[in-house]
Amino acid sequence: MRVGFIGLGAMGRPMALNFLKANHCLAVWSRRAESAQALVDAGAMRHPTPAEVARCSDVVFTMVTAGQDVEAVVLGDDGIIHGAHPDLVLVDCSTIDAGTVRRVAQRLAELEVEMLDAPVSGGEVGAAAGTLSIMVGGKHTVFERIKPVLECIGKTIVYVGPSGAGQIAKAANQLCLVVTIQGVAEAILFARANGVDFQPIWEALTKGLAGSRILEIFGPRMMNREFVMGIDASLHHKDAHIVLQTARESLVAVPAAALAAQAFNALFARPGVRWDSAAVLAVMEEMCGYPGREVASIAS
Repeated sequence: MRVGFIGLGAMGRPMALNFLKANHCLAVWSRRAESAQALVDAGAMRHPTPAEVARCSDVVFTMVTAGQDVEAVVLGDDGIIHGAHPDLVLVDCSTIDAGTVRRVAQRLAELEVEMLDAPVSGGEVGAAAGTLSIMVGGKHTVFERIKPVLECIGKTIVYVGPSGAGQIAKAANQLCLVVTIQGVAEAILFARANGVDFQPIWEALTKGLAGSRILEIFGPRMMNREFVMGIDASLHHKDAHIVLQTARESLVAVPAAALAAQAFNALFARPGVRWDSAAVLAVMEEMCGYPGREVASIAS
């Protein structure tokens, strides 16, 4: 199949490479030529605009940061819509709000172009290995037609429902994620305030009912104070606010997510480096008076 890919960042590049490994013809576009160079070297063709990618593709994948970025590459000047042809399918793997998905899908439907919202989970490791979890919204018939292509980049591929449903599923995923990151940070501070090293606690918790991938990954990062150059906290900050926006629109209370979003707000506002989401611990430390606060004795 002729595959197009737009959005060649840390996730997009390895995802696109997996289409080449599966012997699909690959057309790409990126704002910066150097972002596409490794793919071009591997056999992809770089095009000057998203519209040109669409003209020579059967399915186009997009993997960009925010809803406005999706609208720009799809509906903007030289966007996908200007090179669209009947039977083209757009698969957006970005994490954005469901409302934007539905607006873009409606515009494309006017040209007989189908759209699937297919946000992913699994990080850069899953993107490189082709083992991402993919949550898909859109027409079920289109999903079935495109599923063999999705299998190049994902291991767990779940059809969720109509247009926008994939993004609702991803928002639910991110709700669980940011709340759990916050919980891990609070647990570490709780143990410290009571004079107990969290390392043995972590070992026990990971083998019990509280165990989770978030605890396994973020517990050591927080204990070792690995606060930079990991999972960019700005992405989780964005995701938390997608959750809150969607919750407001659907009139549902998400108090734990709202509290976690405040911690990510504070982290996002911290000056300096690109913070890892594990640095939420530093935010909680400041709230509780660390460093400088005397630690309680377990014997007291």
